Amino acid sequence: MRIAVLSDIHANLEALLAVLERTRALKAEAIVCLGDIVGYNANPNECIDILRAERAACVLGNHDARATGLEGPERFNPLARAAVLWTREQLTSESRQFLAGLPREERVRDFFLFHGFIHDTDRYLYSRDDAIENFRLLAGLSGGPQIGFFGHTHLVAALSEQRGIVSASLDREELDLVDDRRYLINPGSVGQPRDGDPRASFLLYDDERRRVSFLRTAYDIGKCRYKIISAGLPPQLADRLEWGR
Repeated sequence: MRIAVLSDIHANLEALLAVLERTRALKAEAIVCLGDIVGYNANPNECIDILRAERAACVLGNHDARATGLEGPERFNPLARAAVLWTREQLTSESRQFLAGLPREERVRDFFLFHGFIHDTDRYLYSRDDAIENFRLLAGLSGGPQIGFFGHTHLVAALSEQRGIVSASLDREELDLVDDRRYLINPGSVGQPRDGDPRASFLLYDDERRRVSFLRTAYDIGKCRYKIISAGLPPQLADRLEWGR
């Protein structure tokens, strides 16, 4: 099965539509989302509606939790806080209920979905020590899934572990999985990339060929920027889309 893995859509409708058009062309048969469906951008309800229509398997992100009121935004920076408070006012009751009902992590087929850190939605998985801890947690899960897909950093990452040795594979567009290794893989962000490339970032996992393909696609940034500014959201959120930062 070909599975599209998306993360950090952040209410960017234009990016999500462009990604879905690409996944259809690639004949993806299922979609999963690693959290942060909302926040920062101006179309939270529309993005939720699309994922629901696609029957995507989704987990809760830290922005999703704040937008529903499950947690407070006090620890967010001013831009993120302003966006999440705006989002709270925009969410329909159906959207709020959908987000509030999402699991924080979920096993799907031979992989495990989580947002930031296994068992901790808010922590970032950046360092080698972070990876070692998450590989240990992944190995301890019921059934011992081989792959953990995560988001939150808005950066593409591909980490593998074999007999306690952790290595990174960041210089390739495709990664062929090896049976005796575990993997922690981040598809980057659909709605707000932060690696200097403003194109929407996602991946395709082919579980029959045991291959992960890292993909980018352009979208109408100008239209998304216009919506952000028209909605009264901080203009810095519009500017950063062009920078990919």
